[in-house]
Amino acid sequence: MATTLKRKLLLYSFVAFYAFAGIMHFITPEVYLEVIPDWLGNKVVLNYAAGAVEIGVALLALFRPTRKFSGLLTIAMLVAFIISHVYFIQIGSCAGVMCIPEWVGYFRLIVIHPLLLYWAWKISKL
Repeated sequence: MATTLKRKLLLYSFVAFYAFAGIMHFITPEVYLEVIPDWLGNKVVLNYAAGAVEIGVALLALFRPTRKFSGLLTIAMLVAFIISHVYFIQIGSCAGVMCIPEWVGYFRLIVIHPLLLYWAWKISKL
């Protein structure tokens, strides 16, 4: 019983987290546009694509036949996002007027990001 509850909590929190993150790309695009390096191309398209993919992985995770793909796609997406995390640190840990201490940027990259990768891997195994 406890294992089933843990699995459901792991899954539904994943779905809520990525659905919310994806929606935020559409609600507050200006925050995300600031942390996309110019050399990647059209920032607006990349931002909305990232948001759509995050919403997509949330929806795909809901269904057992597509859950593994959701987890693996999330891993690929998170690896691609490393570029923005590093860029964020390089530009002084600021996205427009929102600034955080530099150590928080490093903590996100070195601790939080690997945990998100692990979470996605666990989802792919459910």
